[in-house]
Amino acid sequence: MFGKNHSIIGGCAWLCLLLAPLASVIHAGTVAVPNASFEAPLAPRESPYTIPGTAEQWQNISNPGWYNPTDFGGWPWEYLTGIFYNSTNQAFIDNLDGEQALYLFADPGVGFFQDYNSLSGTNTTPSHAFNATFEVGSAYDLTVGVIGGGGGMNPGATLQLGLYYREALSNLVLVATTTVTHSAGTFPTNTHLVDFQVHVPTVQAGDPWAGQNIGIQLLSTTAFELAGGYWDVDNVRLVKTLAPTLLNPTVTTSNFTFTVQSEPGRPFTILTATNILTVSSNWTSLGTFTNVTGSTNFSDSITNMGQRYYRAQAL
Repeated sequence: MFGKNHSIIGGCAWLCLLLAPLASVIHAGTVAVPNASFEAPLAPRESPYTIPGTAEQWQNISNPGWYNPTDFGGWPWEYLTGIFYNSTNQAFIDNLDGEQALYLFADPGVGFFQDYNSLSGTNTTPSHAFNATFEVGSAYDLTVGVIGGGGGMNPGATLQLGLYYREALSNLVLVATTTVTHSAGTFPTNTHLVDFQVHVPTVQAGDPWAGQNIGIQLLSTTAFELAGGYWDVDNVRLVKTLAPTLLNPTVTTSNFTFTVQSEPGRPFTILTATNILTVSSNWTSLGTFTNVTGSTNFSDSITNMGQRYYRAQAL
């Protein structure tokens, strides 16, 4: 049974009801994304300040078929993406992470992706540098800094940020996405990155992506009639959060005991009520504690008491 921001278990003198994971989450740390700020390879420190077609550890999305280089002055499909140096001689981005960022033309299908088996540049074998997986019991948040509007981009142009896994035939299967839509209100300046986030809720054992390698995709989804211009992208961040859990309910003639499992050092308060529908503000506090080791037992006296519900609320 779930509370909005808590995990709830029920107990009484003769019975313990179903345990459930907490809905509130705790930051467990950053997942390392190779070349997350596009500092490699090194772009020229003089005009034109760009190196097209590559970003180490990131793989170009293949030409979708509609793009014929001969129709675009011989310009290769791969050159619709690349890395640039944040020079003070041009529009200087004031909150760039590092000295370089990625550009993506706002044409349909242009983009980069990275996962355990992706290739970059002219490599023929994957580096396996990005080896994170969707772990059961954890949620994931991808945050990316974006600037829209470059090169006369049309209002309504879109960029999709996504987390994915590969199925048995190695096809990319999106787990969660966020669409960034260009407008003057969203991007009032071309010198300041705006953060956008993709959220994957707590991974369950039955989810197809459980245990699979995580992939990150940056994809222009702009319609043909709105094509033109480019996006600037930087500072790709992936954070894993762990959903604390209530475990090991034990009932004796006088006590109901359970284990609160979480990230070490997290403070909690234990709340109780005789009715699960009781308004949250009316639940009774049984005390607070800090889960120093990450696994702490809590016991409540239930002598001559009927059914009670318990919440472990993260503070």
